[in-house]
Amino acid sequence: MTFLTKSAVPSLARFLRAGNIGAVRYSSHNVSVHRDSKENNPSIAFEFTPENLKRAEDILKKYPPQYKKSAVMPLLDLGQRQLGFCSISVMNYVAKFLQMPPMRVYEVATFYTMYNKQPMGKYHIQACTTTPCQLCGSDGIMEAIQSHLGIHPGQTTPDKLFTLSEVECLGACVNAPMVAVNDDYYEDLTPESVIKILDGLKNGVKVTPGPQDKRKGCEPASGPDTLTGDKPVNLAEFTRADL
Repeated sequence: MTFLTKSAVPSLARFLRAGNIGAVRYSSHNVSVHRDSKENNPSIAFEFTPENLKRAEDILKKYPPQYKKSAVMPLLDLGQRQLGFCSISVMNYVAKFLQMPPMRVYEVATFYTMYNKQPMGKYHIQACTTTPCQLCGSDGIMEAIQSHLGIHPGQTTPDKLFTLSEVECLGACVNAPMVAVNDDYYEDLTPESVIKILDGLKNGVKVTPGPQDKRKGCEPASGPDTLTGDKPVNLAEFTRADL
């Protein structure tokens, strides 16, 4: 039996990645086992603000009373947005709010990586490194972010402003490479443009989400190349006559 040495692990990781075998993206804020800490323990009180309580009640109206437990995911998200992360107190509060066993809420919160179980920075940077983004230069984007902020995936800057995560596909492959910052997508990136975005966020300057290279949406990088001729398209040439 062959055993892997520590020196072989990086080589194996590169091999797996080159072979397009999805490796686990580990981040400390997405751990599935809770351990009490100063910032995250059941003794820290949590409840929805009056505004979020109204939002929660509106969410419940979307479900029949007997199926109100189905609201567990949007309510966890609401709690995470209010507090900044999905703490054990948020989970317990949602469980009580929906009258369901806390363990059922824990199961949901620990299954989905979008629920962050540890405190996060103000801006959560999710850098995609799946194959399409990798082929378009995501390694350079990741290196630029780490070098500029001085952190690695799973870490938060000392000023609590940025948290960095390395994630799988975010569904914007045509605009690769890209990163998500909170709810916004920044696409068609270069190392220079991603640093500009980080500096803008740090200095309170809003950077417009979307393509950063003047491309409109997800049109071809070379510009529109269909339906541009003078001759109208005859759909009969492309469809079956019996349809």
